[in-house]
Amino acid sequence: MWQRAAMTVGGFVVVLYALEAIDTIAGNRLDAWGIRPLTLDGLWGVAFAPMLHGGWGHLVANTIPLLVLGFLVLMSGIGRGLAATGLIWLIGGLGTWLTGGPYLHLGASVLIFGWLTYLLVRGIFTRSVGQILLGVVVLFVYGGLLWGVLPGQNGISWQGHLFGAIGGIVAAWALSANARRGRRATAGGVPPLP
Repeated sequence: MWQRAAMTVGGFVVVLYALEAIDTIAGNRLDAWGIRPLTLDGLWGVAFAPMLHGGWGHLVANTIPLLVLGFLVLMSGIGRGLAATGLIWLIGGLGTWLTGGPYLHLGASVLIFGWLTYLLVRGIFTRSVGQILLGVVVLFVYGGLLWGVLPGQNGISWQGHLFGAIGGIVAAWALSANARRGRRATAGGVPPLP
């Protein structure tokens, strides 16, 4: 499992670097596919913004958290990790499109904040001691990032961070439905569904 998780998140990061190289050669034209809040054309950015970055520095800053948090999310199962990523991507993008400031929003930090909160709260929803302990370790290492959901520095999409984080919580809740159902069934004396 760890090899598939590493290859999947590593492959995604390679794609991000390839896209930034193409964007650099094209004079940053790909960045136009970011989220432009409350515009019809800008709605396409929900699909593309997490794959685009405002330069090499932006991408490099996102790389280590992408690799680490993405790997940890995918270790719960590739399908489950991809489902969580899809929910985070959609909720983060739509929330940014609805509430973002009047500038272009792009970058994989939507996913970073979503994966972070997913890992932090998943164990609470599943009541898994191992996942709770992982959440504590992740909080210790990356918890400082959570300040990024608050308005702060100009040009930083705190809306993307906030709605990515909300997407992570929603994904953790939605993807723990079987565990919650199993607990209720066991508590009622009925065997859980497979």
